[in-house]
Amino acid sequence: MIMGRRQMLGALAGTAATALFPRAAAEAIAPQQAGRSGLRAPGAWTPGLGAGAKAIPTVPAAALSSPLLVQAYGALHHHGNALAARDVIGVVDFSAPSREARMQLIDVASGRVLSSHLVAHGRGSDPSNKGWVERLSNEYGSEASCSGSFLTGETYYGRHGRSRRLIGLDPENNLAQPRGIVIHAASYVGPSIASMQGRVGRSQGCFAVSGNDIDHVLGLLGPGRLLFAAR
Repeated sequence: MIMGRRQMLGALAGTAATALFPRAAAEAIAPQQAGRSGLRAPGAWTPGLGAGAKAIPTVPAAALSSPLLVQAYGALHHHGNALAARDVIGVVDFSAPSREARMQLIDVASGRVLSSHLVAHGRGSDPSNKGWVERLSNEYGSEASCSGSFLTGETYYGRHGRSRRLIGLDPENNLAQPRGIVIHAASYVGPSIASMQGRVGRSQGCFAVSGNDIDHVLGLLGPGRLLFAAR
């Protein structure tokens, strides 16, 4: 399953805005995710939401072709009432190396990839600086990345320029906001660095992207949306 995701992300890096996740045997995979996301078998899920919630489209075929994206749609369903907008979600595959464009911005209705981006992980997740996530942590002082569902918050301007706050919605990331885990730009993330070093630099747990990408990422992944990360 992990190799499938890595191959998928490698193929998607640099694709056009209408690129699709490659097909896979999702019908065999998705039921294994049911305990985590509350999903039913593929093709059988039309979510019922609480009063006042906006409707989430039936999971499209393009989304069902990726185990990671199936989990992200499950998170979208599970946390639907916490979200103000359900048009675009961000998905980060921490099983892929940092040299690959492992952050995907997804159109929810179609399941199509709108754009793919390099993104850093925390130094505490990769203490040997090999470009791979070895561990995830929600602990103060760990400087590690954490997984789970994040609610995108307000835009602010800090030492990294324009950034976006994140609120952890799951037990494994519920300290994200007090830890200062955000989306920001970093000079140590970019295609030339990934090509030269075979990896991008490490953050202190934040989702750091290239300075050339930050406006696009924050524009599509505006406040009140879902960012989902897993390994």
